[in-house]
Amino acid sequence: MATVKIGTRGSKLALSQTGQITEQLKAVGGFEAEIVPVRTDGDVLTGPLSQMGGTGVFAAALRAAVLDGGVDVAVHSLKDLPTAAMPGLALAAIPVRADSRDALCSRGGVSLAELPAGASVGTGSPRRAAQLLAARPDLNIVDIRGNVDTRLGRVHGLPGNATAEVVPGKTGDLDAVVLAAAGLSRIGRLDAVTEYLEPDVMLPAPGQGALALECRTADTDLTGVLGQALAAVDDHDTRLAVTAERALLARLEAGCSAPVGALAWRKGSMLYLESVVCSLDGTRSLRLKKATDGLTTVGATLLGIDLAEELLAGGAADLADLSGSGK
Repeated sequence: MATVKIGTRGSKLALSQTGQITEQLKAVGGFEAEIVPVRTDGDVLTGPLSQMGGTGVFAAALRAAVLDGGVDVAVHSLKDLPTAAMPGLALAAIPVRADSRDALCSRGGVSLAELPAGASVGTGSPRRAAQLLAARPDLNIVDIRGNVDTRLGRVHGLPGNATAEVVPGKTGDLDAVVLAAAGLSRIGRLDAVTEYLEPDVMLPAPGQGALALECRTADTDLTGVLGQALAAVDDHDTRLAVTAERALLARLEAGCSAPVGALAWRKGSMLYLESVVCSLDGTRSLRLKKATDGLTTVGATLLGIDLAEELLAGGAADLADLSGSGK
C-alpha cells in the first residue's frame, strides 16, 4: 500500500509519542509511514489554555487534516480530544495507557508536603490547581504554559535544565511545576520528577496518559492493512477505562479546562471509576467512586454517565461551572 501519513502536533512531546506509535504501526502492518507535523490553534494562540475555547484547541486542525486526506491517521493525547465524535472519523485505536499520574517537579527535590509555605507552583490546568490548593491552601499557584522543557525551566536546578531556553523573568522563577508523568516519560525527563502524585491526592484528567488514533471511518475496515494495524495496537482495558472517564466528562458537559479529575481501571471482573469535582480555589470538592461488571464499551459508558449523575445530584454543578446540570 502507499506510505501511510501520520499527523501530529509539532511539539517535542507530540513528535516523540507519535514516533513511538508509528514504529508499532509499521511493525504490525508492514507498511511505510511518515510523520506529518500539523500546526494547531493551541500551538499558535497565546494566553491561558483554559481561556482558549476549551477542549479541541489542539485537535481541530489534526481532525481536519484527516478528513481532507492530508494525513491518514491523527495521533492525539486523548485528554486533548473532545468527547463528541466527529462525523467521518473513527477512534480506531487507543494503545496501552502510560502512567496516568501527575508529577511534581520541585526545587531542591522536596515533596508536595515539604514545599515551604507560600511556595510558587506552576500549572496551566484548573484541575491541577484546584487539587493542589485542596492539599496545600497556602501555595501560590501560577498559571503557566509552553512545552515541557519550557515549563521545567521555570524551576531552578532541575536535572536537564541546563539545555533549556532562558527566558528573562520566566526561567528559574518557580518553586515547582506539575506535569503529566506520561509526557515526561515520553521525552526522557523523568529525572526531573520529585514526587508522583497519587490519585488520593490528585486525580488525573480523563484520558491522561493515553493516546488516541483517529482515522477516516472507511479506513477502519479490517480487510485493509491500515485497519488491521490500528486494531492490533488497540488495548481493550485502556479503551474501557478511558471510555468511562470520557462518558463522565461528556455528561457533566465539562471540557479539559474544568476542575474535574477522573480515573477508571479494570480489576478482575470489575471496572472501577473514581472522580472528583472541585471548586477552582480548592476549598470545596466532591469525590465519588462506582463500579460495574459490564466490561464492554456500553457498560463503561453507562458507568461514566451514572457516576456523573451522582456527582450532579451531590451538587457538583455548584462547585464548578458545569453545563450538565441542565441549568
